[in-house]
Amino acid sequence: MKIIIGANPPDNAPQPKTLRVDDEDAGRRLDNFLMRQLKGVPKTHVYRIIRSGEVRVNKGRASADRRVDAGDLVRLPPVRTSPRAQAKADAMAQAVNGPHAPAREFPVLFEDDWLLAVDKPAGLAVHGGSGVSFGVIEQLRMARPQARFLELVHRLDRETSGILLIAKKRSALTHLQDQFRERETGKTYLALVVGTWPVRLKVLDKPLRKYLLSDGERRVQVVAKDHPDAMPSLTLVKVMHQAAGFSLLEVTIRTGRTHQIRVHLAAEGLPIAGDEKYGNFEYNKALQRAGNPVPLRRMFLQAWRLQFNHPHSGERIQLAAELPAELRQFLDHVHPAST
Repeated sequence: MKIIIGANPPDNAPQPKTLRVDDEDAGRRLDNFLMRQLKGVPKTHVYRIIRSGEVRVNKGRASADRRVDAGDLVRLPPVRTSPRAQAKADAMAQAVNGPHAPAREFPVLFEDDWLLAVDKPAGLAVHGGSGVSFGVIEQLRMARPQARFLELVHRLDRETSGILLIAKKRSALTHLQDQFRERETGKTYLALVVGTWPVRLKVLDKPLRKYLLSDGERRVQVVAKDHPDAMPSLTLVKVMHQAAGFSLLEVTIRTGRTHQIRVHLAAEGLPIAGDEKYGNFEYNKALQRAGNPVPLRRMFLQAWRLQFNHPHSGERIQLAAELPAELRQFLDHVHPAST
């Protein structure tokens, strides 16, 4: 028997490697960090090498839920990726990031090294999925191939236009999302409702719940406070102008529930003009007709103003997105005194 001690492994043998965590990955869970680094490796294998101690963070064992920090050294054991698994990973990445997503920039409201705020148009989802091939974030990534990190901080409904925040660093993402979660941001919308809004009705706090239609489409409804799926929801309303059977409202949300504004306003019997999910469907059809002097072919809801603390400097940032042309033209037609 020939025993070789201290021999070098074959050139093609997989080798352990050590990665330094950068600012973009700081704050990420160890398991999620590894899945980004080991594309094509099954999740079960990722968790196995963590449990076995083969993954080391700063030379010590670490659990899957540990948060890595900038500068941490993560040792990865040699792993082999099957061609089939790698092909699947590549296909998933392609589905999310292109090439079918057309490169597109959007009007920039604010940008620095930490974040980007754009004016999202109506009719475009913020991200791909659920039957949508691509959204704002995929198009931005295609338009900015040099960007190392672009992630949505929050969401807007597909039918809603206005301010959308995108983080350019992992640390900015977690900091801004914490602000949204802790309600430290100020989110104000402009909504035009059908009918005369009671001036004294300023606080809407009916609980909401999500549910699915028979075709799987998501909906939200008002429920009793003791409903097992009830989510506390708070919307503040201020009347800006009323005329011609419409009310222009300044709406501030203190909770960020799905379709919150749309459902809260509709529950009072005054739905948003053009809302195809919770609105007056026959009236919406009448608004869309080409015979109208100024047709309304979308929902009149604009993410108008946003306040937040800058994730790096701490400075209070205030952004505003003016009404898009189609909403301004309709408002000028029904509310000439509001211009």
